[in-house]
Amino acid sequence: MTTENRLQRALRRLASSNAELESEDLQRNVREEGAIPIKTCEDRQHVSLTGTICTVTINPREGHPALEVELRDGSGTVTLAWLGRRQIPGIDPGRTVKVSGRISCHEGRRLMYNPRYELLPTPQPS
Repeated sequence: MTTENRLQRALRRLASSNAELESEDLQRNVREEGAIPIKTCEDRQHVSLTGTICTVTINPREGHPALEVELRDGSGTVTLAWLGRRQIPGIDPGRTVKVSGRISCHEGRRLMYNPRYELLPTPQPS
């Protein structure tokens, strides 16, 4: 990286908000993992996504527990739902995961039921 590029990057990072910088880091991680951005997902598409877990909640569905996780990648969010589960070891807020499965898109909300998942090391901010 040239001195000019480093200076430009340093100035841009000083002028950007923390949320913008975090989104850039998350999107870079998506590219490195070979995943696709959440915002580009289409209904009923089989996808591989990478992101950071924001929230973990237990919501009953038809009388049975369902572990719901909000995953974000800097471009958007998707709700992951594991039916019949109250917890999954390692699925915690702040954790980076790679998931794959069929996505449902309805009224601007994205949802994936019982996705396959892989726990990833959490990337360090650059």
